[in-house]
Amino acid sequence: MLDEIRIKGAAQHNLKHIDVSLPRNKLIVVTGPSGSGKSSLAFDTIFAEGQRRYIECLSAYARQFIDQMEKPDVESVEGISPAISIDQKTISANPRSTVGTITEVYDLFRLLFARVGTPHCPSCGRVVSSQTPEEILKRIAESASGEKVRILAPVIKGRKGEYQRLFERLRKKGFLRARVNGTLRDLEDDIPLEKNRKHTIEVLVDTIKVGPDSERRLREAVAKALGVSEGEVLVVGDAGRERFFSLTLLCPYCEVSLTELEPRNFSFNSPYGACPKCHGLGHETTRNEWGEVELTDAVCPDCGGARLKKESLSVRIGGRNIHEIGELSIRDLLAACAKLEFPAAETLIAGKILKEISSRLAVMEELGMSYLQLNRTTSSLSGGEAQRVRLAAQVGARLRGVLYVLDEPTIGLHQRDNGRLISLLRSLRDEGNSIIVVEHDEQTIRAADFVLDLGPGAGEAGGFKVAEGPLAAILDSPDSLTAQYLRGEKTVPVPAARRRPAGWLVVHKAREHNLKGIDVRIPLGVMTAVTGVSGSGKSTLVYDILYKALENRLYKARQRVGAHEKMEGIDGIDKVVAVNQKPIGRTPRSNPATYTGLFTALRDLLARTPEARARGYASGRFSFNVAGGRCEDCEGAGVKKIEMHFLPDVFVTCDRCGGKRYNKETLAVTYKGKTIADYLAMTVDDAYELLKAYPQLKRKLATLKRVGLGYIRLGQPAPTLSGGEAQRIKLTKELGRRATGRTLYLLDEPTTGLHFDDVRKLLEVLSELASLGNTVIIIEHNLEVIKYCDYIIDLGPEGGEDGGRIVAQGTPEEVAAAAGSYTGRYLEKVLDGRRPGRKDG
Repeated sequence: MLDEIRIKGAAQHNLKHIDVSLPRNKLIVVTGPSGSGKSSLAFDTIFAEGQRRYIECLSAYARQFIDQMEKPDVESVEGISPAISIDQKTISANPRSTVGTITEVYDLFRLLFARVGTPHCPSCGRVVSSQTPEEILKRIAESASGEKVRILAPVIKGRKGEYQRLFERLRKKGFLRARVNGTLRDLEDDIPLEKNRKHTIEVLVDTIKVGPDSERRLREAVAKALGVSEGEVLVVGDAGRERFFSLTLLCPYCEVSLTELEPRNFSFNSPYGACPKCHGLGHETTRNEWGEVELTDAVCPDCGGARLKKESLSVRIGGRNIHEIGELSIRDLLAACAKLEFPAAETLIAGKILKEISSRLAVMEELGMSYLQLNRTTSSLSGGEAQRVRLAAQVGARLRGVLYVLDEPTIGLHQRDNGRLISLLRSLRDEGNSIIVVEHDEQTIRAADFVLDLGPGAGEAGGFKVAEGPLAAILDSPDSLTAQYLRGEKTVPVPAARRRPAGWLVVHKAREHNLKGIDVRIPLGVMTAVTGVSGSGKSTLVYDILYKALENRLYKARQRVGAHEKMEGIDGIDKVVAVNQKPIGRTPRSNPATYTGLFTALRDLLARTPEARARGYASGRFSFNVAGGRCEDCEGAGVKKIEMHFLPDVFVTCDRCGGKRYNKETLAVTYKGKTIADYLAMTVDDAYELLKAYPQLKRKLATLKRVGLGYIRLGQPAPTLSGGEAQRIKLTKELGRRATGRTLYLLDEPTTGLHFDDVRKLLEVLSELASLGNTVIIIEHNLEVIKYCDYIIDLGPEGGEDGGRIVAQGTPEEVAAAAGSYTGRYLEKVLDGRRPGRKDG
């Protein structure tokens, strides 16, 4: 087998037909300026080809259920393994998806509860034990006296299959009828069942009028039912009332029988475990204006948000039910698992399951996620947290010979925890896997076995190999921008002086989630970094309390604000803007031009050309979303989707418009020799040179260039943008508006996906905002950003319950000198002892 992955002629997106050889079973970092082609190589070429080849080995039947990757634009790829990608976009927004389900730890707990859990009566709370056939007979005679009942034997409960052999066996045993999925059917009839749907089958043993005369017949029927179903009997009365009896579990006081415990009884995604009122969602639902089901904030009154049936919640291990287990933080859960004790017979079973649970929880703690709970929904996780949760699941799977491709796994991780992440990636490598990481973090780059630096610029100016090899080879490269920063020749500067606050915004007694009733003083008119380890309460303070309270006060919104006593100093703010990493649009019709408002100005410009006026074209003619100017064959999409059964859907360029989205009449209108389609296909840098004569277009394009997005195309589909790119496009939209000088900007890790050089550009833009009197608050782990800010609020000291306190606050120099601050400890190293003066801002 080849000891390296050889890629020849990679030309996906902006890659310039490059040849790359990467060593197998090594930790490889792909770095370079933002937009230089790192993701195009790592994800769209290497991962896509590795997964595509693996999926092609599967049967046509299996392939129809899998979204397949299209073949990347590359001449050849050799020595590649089946690939797994762990990026920031592929986490599920489904409310049923939780940290426990993704890492499969919850599934292990379901198995543990089904095998060694102690059932309690859901009515009185007493421990439930098994019952004898005599006790079952006595209960039927007492509860159904004088009533005509059907005695049924449950043989199949919610399982997939056709079951024709089962029906044949039952016929041979002399049974005449069975209840199939709730309907009584004659066994002599043909009963076709769908193979891939779940079915429930109960055999009708006898129909009896319960009384002293039928005692013997009832005894025989119950014995027969217990024999056929291996210990269970279902009694259905005249009025349709069903009573379930089992040789296993019964509360002698409330006469409640419980089914034999199975893992699915503890799944909120199965009808056997889910709360019947909320169907396992934990919250009440409503329908929105489009008729879609939406979750409300109101907790389900039946299960109290626990998602499960009361019978499932009444099974306990160590005094806790499965929902209470899921509410513990990973750190506390590890400690609780270590204290569990079982009888000798159960210890053998529980020991193996607990060992697997503990090893997976230990990996999560190692990845800096000890503050998360298994019940936490994945939609509430940040991009970095979501990625590390998936990484923990992969480490737990213990695969070998696999190619892992990761996208900036250090996002959202404090410098203190980076070392743990790197050692975990190394342990994955040592298991016999190849790891490719797209990363800008200096510590990770320095820890790599092999570095590939792409560049030299972004977009069309990128896509070339600048340097490759071990770290020493990269550091020797004269052309590499990355190397210039690693060698210290270029740096993000420490400001000559810090701005003075123009006033203070004070939050009193903040106590939402893990915040410990803290009083927070936020300076106005300066740049403030909110720092601290993952889970220390940064997002809770900035978004759940500050942002939502200001939204309600300034815009009459009705958001639920995080718990706090009061807020002072709001008069110094007249506008609040939150810039997060959520996508700018979910359809390919959304793009940077439409989102920033550039498209409207561009269409107006083309509508004012002599050719457009002569033809009577208005601005709407140049939109690809409405009929008139667009190509009607592809409805303005530029491509047509062709469904290929058993193969991935193929998108072919529209043969009518050639992918330009517009009809030929619209494309006859040009400005400076370029059509509307040409402008959409242009990079920001190229468009700026042609359109800078128009102030409105010049301002928007200049801002996109300044935040480091000169390489993106104006018409680039929104789903292809990274989280960091989406955030900077949102920032551009806000910067394009006239600033009031009293605006509060909130940013969540704006350096995501940014090279050292792009971080410098972004900080200059944000600094300008603060110099105009606006307030900028940044949640950040990047030390280059933290040292550049005027003020720091450091939360901690740890994540989860051990966080939520102010560890240090003040200028970067003051925080660096503070005892007990992890941030201060790392900040001291990057400040180089510089002590800037003060300046009035």
